[in-house]
Amino acid sequence: MSAPTAPTADGTDGIGGIGGLGDSGEPGEITVHRCTVTVVRCGGWSWGPEPRGLVRHVVDALPELLVEHFAERLAADGPDVEITEPLTVTVRPGRTGRYGWSGGASGGGPPVEVHFAPVAMVEVPGDAPADGGRSFEESFAPAPDPWTAPGAAVLFAELAERGELDALLALLPDVSVRAYLLALLGVDDTAAARLLAELVRRVLAGSSPAGPHGDAARPGPAEPLPEPLPERLRAVVAGADAADLPRLLADFLASADRAEAVRRAWPPADPHAPNTDERPGAAGGSAGASAAAGARTTGEVQVWSALPFLLTGPLARIGYLDAIGPALAGVELAEDAPLFAAALAYKVLGETARGWRRAERDGEAAAAFAGLPPPLAEERLADFARRAGPALPVLDGVLALAVCRGHDPADPLLLTGADDGLLLIDAHGMFPIAWTPEATALLPYWHSCGRPSVLLCDGPLLPGTLRELASAGVPFLTAVRPLRGDPVARLPWRTPLWAAEGAAPDIRLAAELPAHTQRCTALVTALVTERRAVPLARDGALERTVTLAAALGLSTIAWTLWRDRETPDPLSALARFADLTATVRYERAAVRVRVPMGRRHADLQRGGLLADVPDVAWLGGRTLTFSAG
Repeated sequence: MSAPTAPTADGTDGIGGIGGLGDSGEPGEITVHRCTVTVVRCGGWSWGPEPRGLVRHVVDALPELLVEHFAERLAADGPDVEITEPLTVTVRPGRTGRYGWSGGASGGGPPVEVHFAPVAMVEVPGDAPADGGRSFEESFAPAPDPWTAPGAAVLFAELAERGELDALLALLPDVSVRAYLLALLGVDDTAAARLLAELVRRVLAGSSPAGPHGDAARPGPAEPLPEPLPERLRAVVAGADAADLPRLLADFLASADRAEAVRRAWPPADPHAPNTDERPGAAGGSAGASAAAGARTTGEVQVWSALPFLLTGPLARIGYLDAIGPALAGVELAEDAPLFAAALAYKVLGETARGWRRAERDGEAAAAFAGLPPPLAEERLADFARRAGPALPVLDGVLALAVCRGHDPADPLLLTGADDGLLLIDAHGMFPIAWTPEATALLPYWHSCGRPSVLLCDGPLLPGTLRELASAGVPFLTAVRPLRGDPVARLPWRTPLWAAEGAAPDIRLAAELPAHTQRCTALVTALVTERRAVPLARDGALERTVTLAAALGLSTIAWTLWRDRETPDPLSALARFADLTATVRYERAAVRVRVPMGRRHADLQRGGLLADVPDVAWLGGRTLTFSAG
């Protein structure tokens, strides 16, 4: 009797026939033409010290298991039998072997099903590296369907369905509204008309203060236009060409002065000025090959910090992760989403020495998070930062609306100076809200949070901040000494403390101000001063965007894990998980992150922070999964 052999690379073995005694009276034989072995782990957390050796041991034990199962049929006389349908054999292997397999059919182990089905053989080169090839299970999996990032129309439709589109548009600068208006033409004329109506409102309202990214943006919703106007605008958009929109809009307003206002609000692109052309895909220079072209699809890599991967779950919960692909697709940068991911990773990795030098391990970890091979050229990040300018306010707006939606008006907001701007933070949890160049641009966020009290922490506040907040009726407290002419009044407190004249601030918050100031200063130092995502970028928009995203992810981790036993602080998450190592494996349909077992893994698991994250934009739509081992 000859036992079945393991499948060879040329696929010559398989289930063919099962016979009894041959012509010479010798026992028959089993010939296997196609065989699939599936090893299933039931319970426990480890595959043993040598997972591939476990598979080989099971395959080696299979012939003896088949012999025991077909013993009666092979020993008896009878005609040859050919099995053409899939066959399932249930055996009970012993538990005495190295991996719990003895190869015998007797024993007290639970039933094990061995499935046989006709499948196509996969040839694996004998010299393929053990860590760079596909897994045994993956080699039989069908190829995933090609993934395309959702367009901007998907994002704007979801915002409209949640009733947040108007609020988001109120936060966007004109350059972003124009860019997405052009991207939506011919794709979603209803949404394009809504953006065009927003531009009309701004023209009719006149000039506005500078917005979050230095462009003209309204600090609040304007008076609604007559109801027939959106329908008429929709008709204009439906038959418009992108190049004719300014002229058509001017003709639509049918007024010489308004037409001139439209031309001023829609300036022609200057080919010599970088980052001024808001047309989708207008790079103003050579960007080189897209980042997606060199994405990892197979292989395994060790990283010193799994913290960037831990940010994805919290960002996915608020819809931020789903907005990255459409936001970048609206400006034809969807294939460069890995560069955005790399910038985000740098915000929670090691410090940048002298403001620009990185450790080699940080570059490797950021590249692994982005799904790219190292090293990542800093020039590519700087070029991406320049071209992604119109898309960044959209991501900032999605983040801000999510935090404002969950803010309790009874809790104060924190305001501190950072990097020539003002950083607004939710005090209860240290969730970042917005980062603006002036105080008036903060008013929409303050309104959305329910007009709470604001604590101004020590920091390089912009000149005129106290005056602008006081004139807007914002109740604030601060220990920052006011400038001459600021409309503030000193409060009776043991330390110098000021508030807006005529306002009624909650004096009970004065006792909390020093602790809040300390946390704000530490947060700005760690994420703004010590860690630079794009040190070569001329504009700080991408730096601010990834800082807000990283701070929100860290704050969510701290809030989820420790809010019941300590004051949640994002820097606690940064310190406790920064050195959590991980093994990252890239497959065709998933990217698998394996972290060591221990207290930190148990805490993350209980907090739901290791849940699968599907459709990650910079990973080509693959699912990000977590495991322990």
